[in-house]
Amino acid sequence: MTGWDGPEQVRARLEETGYLVDDGLAIACFLALRLGRPLFCEGDAGVGKTALASALAEALDAPLIRLQCHEGIDASQALYDWDFPRQLLHLRAAEAVGVTDADRLEGELYDRRFLVARPLLRALQTQPSVLLIDEIDRADDEFEAFLLELLSEFSVTIPELGTLRAEEPPVVVLTSNRTREVHDALKRRCLYHWFEHPGFARELAIVRRRLPEVSARLAEQVTALVQELRGHDLLKPPGVAETIDWAEALDALGADEVDAELAVATLGSVLKYREDAERARGMDLAAVLATRGA
Repeated sequence: MTGWDGPEQVRARLEETGYLVDDGLAIACFLALRLGRPLFCEGDAGVGKTALASALAEALDAPLIRLQCHEGIDASQALYDWDFPRQLLHLRAAEAVGVTDADRLEGELYDRRFLVARPLLRALQTQPSVLLIDEIDRADDEFEAFLLELLSEFSVTIPELGTLRAEEPPVVVLTSNRTREVHDALKRRCLYHWFEHPGFARELAIVRRRLPEVSARLAEQVTALVQELRGHDLLKPPGVAETIDWAEALDALGADEVDAELAVATLGSVLKYREDAERARGMDLAAVLATRGA
């Protein structure tokens, strides 16, 4: 799907979209594109897994097709369904004009025009495309098993229409927040990358790239505070997304820099559990700002 020559070109193209990658992720993306393998991205929420798929779609100038997984998701929600209201209208219209040929009516009812393509089928039919299967860990074992064949063959059999196969397989990104272990059979079909929380310098660069209007001092202070928060035993350590949210919220308040009082007042932008906010209020945020945000 791509004529990119190597990981460095992948890195450059992704950075043009505003998405910064390290060496490991640049190599993983290059191999996924070159080998035509799905890329399985695992890590805490908010570390940039979903954003990677968006950046790849932009860099490849391809549509992003997203399947949001959830408990109980099945093939009819992910792959295809029939437009029953339209089929019923067609049946009534045919009866109104005197059509009584049952075989003809059945053939017409299961025509492609009544087929509702869900994200997986849309991805197979759209060339090129980037398919994001988001939060696969929220789905159940049966849905994982269903994905195995699809990701191996990039084809699907619809009884009424036959086998539909992708002329050009989509670029596939699967994400997991590791709320449960995904089976090895699915992982074996993919390349794997674990998303760590970035270090200070890289996270600061991400914030500056995403929020160029925010003052350099504010971006540095917020990044320092988030890095400190992650070092404590929080129920939900903040991700890069929360760092960006916090900096954006402070900027919206007209702040060019942040002190401990303002940081505490705006903790709701970065911490989403009462216990985490209480722990943060007990920290010496002023000391953090003095040593790393000055």
